[in-house]
Amino acid sequence: MNKKIKKIILKKNKSKIVSLTAYSKSIAKILDDHVDIVLVGDSMANVLYGHKNTHHISMNNIIQHTESVKKGTKKSLLVVDMPKGSYDNEKKALKNVKKIFSDVRCDAIKIESNKKNFNIIQAITKKNIPVMGHIGYTPQFKKKFRIEGQSSIEISKLIKEAKTIEKAGAFAIVLECLSPLSAKIITKELKIPTIGIGSSAYCDGQILVTDDMLGISGFYPKFVKKYVNLNRVIEKAVKKYTSEVKLKKFPTKKNSLNGTKYRK
Repeated sequence: MNKKIKKIILKKNKSKIVSLTAYSKSIAKILDDHVDIVLVGDSMANVLYGHKNTHHISMNNIIQHTESVKKGTKKSLLVVDMPKGSYDNEKKALKNVKKIFSDVRCDAIKIESNKKNFNIIQAITKKNIPVMGHIGYTPQFKKKFRIEGQSSIEISKLIKEAKTIEKAGAFAIVLECLSPLSAKIITKELKIPTIGIGSSAYCDGQILVTDDMLGISGFYPKFVKKYVNLNRVIEKAVKKYTSEVKLKKFPTKKNSLNGTKYRK
């Protein structure tokens, strides 16, 4: 077992797992000293490419961004989202997973559950490829957002789904937008770590989209905490730069390169 993955599993019931997303080397390098997991998420569809959902990210997009993130990730576990349509069946899933691992050498991949693709998770893990599961609100398969696990019947179904994913060989599972009670029960029932997003503090760890918590995505649901309003910081810097260029205050001699002296 990958040492990084073993470290994540051993954190269950001991210390919280910290996770954030990254799509570039520069951000990954900052995160790497502070988080346990860096996820190259298909959320790049919304954050970087301006799509309304995560459905239009290709294998090439994921691989290209992971290549960049990999260069900035040394300590953290590097997990990559499988894009929608890349794991419709076992043959297709294995082909695409192998390509990602071959091209970028990440530590694990993440697959969203559609309540039917447990066999695909099992087929991948049987090839000794680490898989992180994902239940609750799964943007690749669900159009309408809602909090899940609000009744005893729903909770029972979620527990069964989570346990089936665990049995299929997943080393961890994301719980997205579950009720606190359902997240608490699932976390207690599973042997593998649960990583929550909008699913209460009962989970073994937490993940957010980095651009959301930095205040630059424009998407701030209740479960997101903005730790800084980076939009304002960036805007202030851009305004100052614009002003200095127009007033001929930039560049100064300090910012000028010393080339070959030439006199006509």
